[in-house]
Amino acid sequence: MVGSTVQDRRGDMGSASVAPGRRITAAVLGNALEFYDFTVYAAFAVFIGHAFFPTENAYASVLLSVATFGVGFITRPLGGIVIGAYADRAGRKPAMTLTIWLMAIGSAVIGILPTYAQIGYAAPVLLVLARLLQGFSTGGEMGPATTYIVESAPASRKSLFGSWQLSSQNIGVLIGGIVGFILARLFPDSVLNSWGWRIPFLLGILIAPVGIYIRNQLEETLDTSRAHESGAAVLSDLFRRQWKPLLLSFLLIPGATISQYFMIYATTFAITTLHMPSSVAFGSNMVIGVSGAIFALVGGVLGDRFGLKAIAFWPRLLLMIIAYPAVLLVVHNPTATMLFTVFFVLAALQAASGAVGIVLIPRCFPAAVRTAGLSIAYAVGVTIFGGSAQVIFTWLIHVTGDPMSPVWWVVVTNVITLAAILALREVPDEPS
Repeated sequence: MVGSTVQDRRGDMGSASVAPGRRITAAVLGNALEFYDFTVYAAFAVFIGHAFFPTENAYASVLLSVATFGVGFITRPLGGIVIGAYADRAGRKPAMTLTIWLMAIGSAVIGILPTYAQIGYAAPVLLVLARLLQGFSTGGEMGPATTYIVESAPASRKSLFGSWQLSSQNIGVLIGGIVGFILARLFPDSVLNSWGWRIPFLLGILIAPVGIYIRNQLEETLDTSRAHESGAAVLSDLFRRQWKPLLLSFLLIPGATISQYFMIYATTFAITTLHMPSSVAFGSNMVIGVSGAIFALVGGVLGDRFGLKAIAFWPRLLLMIIAYPAVLLVVHNPTATMLFTVFFVLAALQAASGAVGIVLIPRCFPAAVRTAGLSIAYAVGVTIFGGSAQVIFTWLIHVTGDPMSPVWWVVVTNVITLAAILALREVPDEPS
């Protein structure tokens, strides 16, 4: 090993010549594309179910479709391990370029894939393979992008810069909601069932060339002369010496992930449980996206002023307390106004806490294993909890007959995350 640590000094100096706006844009583009893809898949789950999982049982069709959504999470840990270690060895920039290429390929495959009626069982098999590729790329995207933006941020604005990561997720949700809303207004369900569901995935491909170009213009923040000599050395150091922050970082993920995916589930919830029009359901994604994008940045500002742990903790505690009565209001008064208001507030609390939580994780690891630690904790946590979220939500409602049952899963997982936030400890900045 050439050296056991990576100095933050190179990140601060190396990125100084790159405008802050370009650094933020380059780092968050892939994450926005990731959540755009995830949002449109979740929003069009009913139509995708009809195309690839035709069955007489509507519940079974939707369940198979959301299960395929969850399949994409299986390869997330592998992506987090492989690409996270690669970013700590070769650099943040090449890792970010690789992930956005893989995302674009996955979107393209889904957008042009023949249906079950055209090629039979090969259709759902190929859909699953496309989701596995997307999962691998998204598992490796979060760590390098977040590490890059935190390392290149001024010391007094690391929380604000890092909060753009979650803000970009909500921008992706917003764009997905806008696309879904426009398509629902332009086309009847028969057209969406036939071919209209493909349009969002084909649109998702367009951002990739822009993202690749911008990321190629960045300066590297990793001093490779002082990095571990191999990915294996990165992982050995992480699991041998940093297992405690890795475990606590993993436990920080459940509440944030389940809460975020409950927001994304709002479209399916509105259509299948509340029996609202598709245009209203897609409108909820737009509201959630706007709220999340704004309040993630608010959380970042507050995190720089009051501390990361405080802002990660208090909004999440409030979210846990009001989640059940808030959603109950929607169930008993299923109007568009009530739906939008409730999910705007819940998304605001989730975003303020989640944005700061994302910044807190890399701050708990030394720079030599920072990307791998964040990537693995995030990817494994999201795989286990995010990958099962929509299936669990759909199953709970079906089994209990209670449209409120998914909220209890939101509450339980947030208890775990609150405990992890209290236990995490930041690592002091390394000397330059």
